[in-house]
Amino acid sequence: MTRLPPISDKDWPRAIEDLRDGFAGALNVYRVMVHHLPLLRAWSDLREHVVRRSALSPAQSEVVILRTGWRRGSTYEWAHHVVRALDCGLPRDRILTVKGALEGMEPADRLLAGAVDELIDNNRLSDRLQQSLVETLGIPGMMDLIATVGFYTTLAYLLNSFDPPVDAAIADRYRQVIGRQAPATGPPKAG
Repeated sequence: MTRLPPISDKDWPRAIEDLRDGFAGALNVYRVMVHHLPLLRAWSDLREHVVRRSALSPAQSEVVILRTGWRRGSTYEWAHHVVRALDCGLPRDRILTVKGALEGMEPADRLLAGAVDELIDNNRLSDRLQQSLVETLGIPGMMDLIATVGFYTTLAYLLNSFDPPVDAAIADRYRQVIGRQAPATGPPKAG
């Protein structure tokens, strides 16, 4: 595996200096993306929509991201979004159900996680699930769910390929809340 290290502030390119103090400088995943400046620059606008302007509520987004990260085997995404989900007010036990069987989840989470599963397994949403999502989220919410799964699937591919470490502050919070160390690399472990 080629390991692209996160770019340090000292080595940060001048061409994207404006992104260093924002999202790109905050997390190791984006510091790895600095190795491809045009990709990181283009990523910025889509990230702004998916992360900050989505029709999904913050809690809904976190359920979708957690399920996507889990299904795509990204320990980095899982650890980061456990912490973000906690910050959105989701209880620890509810968060942990997102990696399990759909039947063990709250109905609202089951709908979202089921949509993630269907997208990953079938590369599309069935007519029945589209109808349920539109009734619950509206058309923009359904489309943002699809975009979120695609966005975080791409991030999972980058993370799983280059394996940056979970950021230290996230690893500390994860350990405090979950009661064990955040997985450093590889697919998330059950439990």
